[in-house]
Amino acid sequence: MELLLKQIESIIDKDIPLVSNLSNVSAVLNQLENINWCGFYLRKDNNLYLGPFQGDVACTIIPLGKGVCGTSALNKQTLVVPNVNEFPGHIACSSLSKSEIVVPIIKDKDVKGVIDIDAPIYDRFKNEEKILLEKVAILLSELF
Repeated sequence: MELLLKQIESIIDKDIPLVSNLSNVSAVLNQLENINWCGFYLRKDNNLYLGPFQGDVACTIIPLGKGVCGTSALNKQTLVVPNVNEFPGHIACSSLSKSEIVVPIIKDKDVKGVIDIDAPIYDRFKNEEKILLEKVAILLSELF
């Protein structure tokens, strides 16, 4: 995990567009084992819009408070979901996803977006990934 964090730290560049940074960060996060989707949703008003990602086609608009991503953004907290089928209001962008982790990117107490990673196995995400992704979210918050 420390290697991934160091890679991400080394590729973030405040002098290039946000979309370029997020694209490269999603590529690095895609190195995590046993995942089938990773990327970003960016907030505009009361919705999250699909941003750079790695994986299959995804939902393009998620209202705040809906699904795992919208709930994480609304509550400004990381959500680790061992079984997405048991999450009330889960939005199934892919039937292959079984577990999910979503981490809000917060700047000045305002959610700018979320990091979203899905896995094709149940109970994939542990505290190690939570800690890593929360550190990544802090690094990315400086780009907004």
